[in-house]
Amino acid sequence: MTFLLLEGLCTVSDSQVGEIMAFPGSVQFQIQGLNCASCVGRAERALASVEGVSAASVNLAAETAEVRYDAPATPVQLIEALSEAGYPAVSREVVLRLEGLSCASCVRRAEAALSEGAGVVSAEVNLASETARVRFIDGVIRADDVAALASGAGYPATLAEVADDTGARKEAEFEALKQRTILAAVLALPVFVLEMGSHLIPGMHHWVAGSIGLQNSYYLQFVLTTLVLAGPGRMFYAKGFPALFKGAPDMNALVALGTSAAWSFSVLATFAPRALPVGTANVYYEAAAVIVVLILAGRLMEARAKGRTGAAIKALVGLQPRTARIERADVVVEVAIDEIAVGDLVQVRPGERIAVDGVVASGASWVDESMITGEPVPVEKSAGSQVVGGTVNGTGALMFRAEKVGAETMLAQIIEMVQRAQGAKLPIQGLVDRITAWFVPAVLAVALLTVMAWLALGPEPVLSRALVAGVAVLIIACPCAMGLATPTSIMVGTGRAAQLGVLFRKGDALQTLRDCKVVAFDKTGTLTAGQPELTDVVLAEGFEEVGLLRLAASVEQSSEHPVARAIVRAAGADLAPASAFEAVAGFGVRAVVEGRNVAIGADRFMVSEGVALNELREQAKMLAKRGRTPLYVAVDGCVAALIAVADPIKPSARAAVKALHEMGLNVAMITGDNGSTAEVIAQELGIDHVRAEVLPEGKVAAIEALQSEVGAVAFVGDGINDAPALARADVGVAIGTGTDVAIEAADVVLMSGDVGGVVNAVSMSQRVMRNIRQNLFWAFGYNTVLIPVAAGVLFPFGGPMLSPMLAAGAMALSSVFVLSNALRLRGIGVQIDVQAPGSVRTGEVTA
Repeated sequence: MTFLLLEGLCTVSDSQVGEIMAFPGSVQFQIQGLNCASCVGRAERALASVEGVSAASVNLAAETAEVRYDAPATPVQLIEALSEAGYPAVSREVVLRLEGLSCASCVRRAEAALSEGAGVVSAEVNLASETARVRFIDGVIRADDVAALASGAGYPATLAEVADDTGARKEAEFEALKQRTILAAVLALPVFVLEMGSHLIPGMHHWVAGSIGLQNSYYLQFVLTTLVLAGPGRMFYAKGFPALFKGAPDMNALVALGTSAAWSFSVLATFAPRALPVGTANVYYEAAAVIVVLILAGRLMEARAKGRTGAAIKALVGLQPRTARIERADVVVEVAIDEIAVGDLVQVRPGERIAVDGVVASGASWVDESMITGEPVPVEKSAGSQVVGGTVNGTGALMFRAEKVGAETMLAQIIEMVQRAQGAKLPIQGLVDRITAWFVPAVLAVALLTVMAWLALGPEPVLSRALVAGVAVLIIACPCAMGLATPTSIMVGTGRAAQLGVLFRKGDALQTLRDCKVVAFDKTGTLTAGQPELTDVVLAEGFEEVGLLRLAASVEQSSEHPVARAIVRAAGADLAPASAFEAVAGFGVRAVVEGRNVAIGADRFMVSEGVALNELREQAKMLAKRGRTPLYVAVDGCVAALIAVADPIKPSARAAVKALHEMGLNVAMITGDNGSTAEVIAQELGIDHVRAEVLPEGKVAAIEALQSEVGAVAFVGDGINDAPALARADVGVAIGTGTDVAIEAADVVLMSGDVGGVVNAVSMSQRVMRNIRQNLFWAFGYNTVLIPVAAGVLFPFGGPMLSPMLAAGAMALSSVFVLSNALRLRGIGVQIDVQAPGSVRTGEVTA
């Protein structure tokens, strides 16, 4: 339940209210009543029938519907279409405290304003308590939008807390299902013992006949079975028969038909046995009762397993603290997380979670960012450092200024990305949809043909055998496993990927990445660190390294050139002041440091200064061949040293390329850097294809050339100039430390700057698709093999007939197998050990 505290005066224009009520484009909301793949198809067709809907995707595992639409479609029409199809949207409740209510007219006005909101189911305003209780469809309208509707009617509102009751609702559904299952089992057990015990236990048949009598035992079975079907099993008939009568049968219809047939035949055999052919008046109460128990038990296990598939999202949501301490007017106060505003100073004590995204204003500490980036090593934070909401502070105290709050934080965006990826429908799902569209009607036809074949060709008792075979076909063919095969793997896989620092922004990238033949990398900032570092120092006779670097850095500290910054970083903080500093464009720099004339630059600068380079010239050529940029340092007119700078390769790049090769992929590098440097790096890393000295539009052409030569391409980049290439590639992978433009153009985002995440992404894609194929093989293979067995094809060859009870158990176990197989994806571990660059791990580890 949510409470909104209304205070102060706030107005919303008519146009704003209109936007709140309509906001066409895309909505995602939870729905109820989904049981199998047929339900998914029926719900999607109901949504697609609404004029203006361009795409509708229903996820059985997540029990969500995502719809893209435009005018004239509205969220209300979408909800109504789902409700008519038997799959109502899940609603939530919000309570508002109102000020300014003075009469019944105010009540009517407030209720009317709230009821007009898109997705609002009901609104009740109480004048005495000055509250409004509003029930709305979560996903169509938000709690703060409900508050805005009240504000627009003249009753301003501020949101105090939003309670997501999804977990509680799921738990309540599970408990209710558990109670139904237990009740059904208690009622069905005597029926099973009375009937099956007579067949399995020697002498029990005579004991029943001699004690309570066979007819009395039938009466008792009738009463108990009827209670099972009318009580715990009522849900199958309440949903199944309406769906059947509408010409859209689903799993519930199959169960309802099968158990009704067994129960009806048994009732006839109990109360009017002479109406049946001689020798066929047998009862099958135990089949009807036990089928209900087994299917309820299967759904109970499914419900528990489904709850575990969303564990990653729950874990991400749980990362954000509920309160934080902020400094306002020189006073530190504790406020709810939703009350933090941009610009607030937030205090973080040792061991606490950081509330929102921001920049450190004071203090120093180490922060564990593993839950966001997947990197296990804490990151040092001091004044000016960026901090991310949800991460854990170490032993130091921090004060930071909030920059992004609410839905703008990185954690909120990660959760949204994962949720959208989990609700995606992969291309492979199209095959499942096409099959399940005709599957249930086909099963009904097969069941009817089975009954007719047994009546025409079967041995005595024909009617009994026909009934058993027909019911077994109906029960065993329920397409639950088919519907769960793909979405459960996607949910678990994308959730685990997020925990490893890999975000699939688009769900279909899971399948597309698996199909890529080549992974192409940008160089600067992707394979390399993105800034030059000092790599080599070759001293002339009479000079020592520490003193020389101090002189060079003292000169370069006045320059903003990246090479100068690299020399300063290498020298450290103990620098001397420089005078008479002069930068000669295209040549180098000179200055006076502690009375000594120091010059730094390329060979042409030394020649112009009259400095002899001697044997250092040959060594400079060798460094240049290795991709380094050589510079000379002269002191008082004599060459003192040869230094070299380069953009260093990231520690995990070599291991990443090796791992990709082991996966059977080609690796390419596309860069705007000069060809010689690119070739050197490619040789160091073992890269197969190199495209150098290309402009941003040239990167797109290079990707198109790779696509025609090798096949589907995944491109990995981090800069603004990479955005066109990321969009053109079959799969764009953005380094999370890069620009927002690059990330927005990508299909996959690596939350850390580690290119090893590419290997994790490819591995996750391959494993998820392998898992989906395993699930589909089991689901389709199970039905393909067991439907004929249930129909009795083995009987003429001396084989057994499949009992409807065994059919129900097998059907339930098939769904549990699919869910359990998908949950194995939670154990996938990292593929590259970043702490030991060059080492590759391909085995799974326990999550």
